[in-house]
Amino acid sequence: MGANNADTTTDPLVPLAGLPGVAEAVDAVRKAVDGVYGHRVMRRRSPEIAAEAALRAARGSAALSGADWALEEARRRSDFGSEEEARTVGAALRLTAEAGQLLSVWRDSPLRVLARLHLVAAGGTVPHDTVGRPRLAGETVDEPGLTALAAPAPGAEEVAARLDALSGLIVRGSAAPALVTAAVVHGELLALRPFGTHNALVARAAERIVLIGAGLDPKGVTPAEVGHAEQGSAAYLAALDGYATGTAEGVAGWIAHCGRAVELGARESVAVCEALQRGAA
Repeated sequence: MGANNADTTTDPLVPLAGLPGVAEAVDAVRKAVDGVYGHRVMRRRSPEIAAEAALRAARGSAALSGADWALEEARRRSDFGSEEEARTVGAALRLTAEAGQLLSVWRDSPLRVLARLHLVAAGGTVPHDTVGRPRLAGETVDEPGLTALAAPAPGAEEVAARLDALSGLIVRGSAAPALVTAAVVHGELLALRPFGTHNALVARAAERIVLIGAGLDPKGVTPAEVGHAEQGSAAYLAALDGYATGTAEGVAGWIAHCGRAVELGARESVAVCEALQRGAA
């Protein structure tokens, strides 16, 4: 997502960067990401680091959606259709792989990308006529991992309006830091729960697309999904509840939570670099 066409006087994301604690979160994320990209192993073996980061990202996203598999189990398995947890892990793996292919489309047509992400995640597991489209009036969300959110999912009319607004922000571009944009995209998709299923997996994949496409993590080696999982589902949902309130404190808390997730993802990849350097991985 570029900022070249953004009008900072009407860019609603820019003021969020000034909320208490957000600037500190942005700085911490930048330092953490720089730590990965500056590692000597990263400079020589970045494709391996990126592949490992993608696997760990998928495992972390699946864990938050109720399929908390060991990393080696996700690595070795080839059958992901046998039971619910396996299907969740398979969906997370497919989404992580797909995210990197959708960057150019995202900049021009984010709603198309969201439809594609939902198709990749849910295809074959839900009725065909519900795949890849937002909920219609009267349709509900069937996603057990999000039932603990305090605010109910908005109705179809509000979902459509807010998705259009979010799409407009993305197409216009923003001068806000990448972390702010990624956190808002992630949080807004989970607050809206636009699809009947798989919203959380889709939202985390969208966050990944923003972090890569905005240039913060162009090689996709700082998996925020790892950090979200490491902080735990209770903290994740609590931070989302804060975002959904729309208060300055709640939104700032969510952005900081997402920033910490990126920091932890970066730490994970530095550990992978160190292991490769030792010949242990």
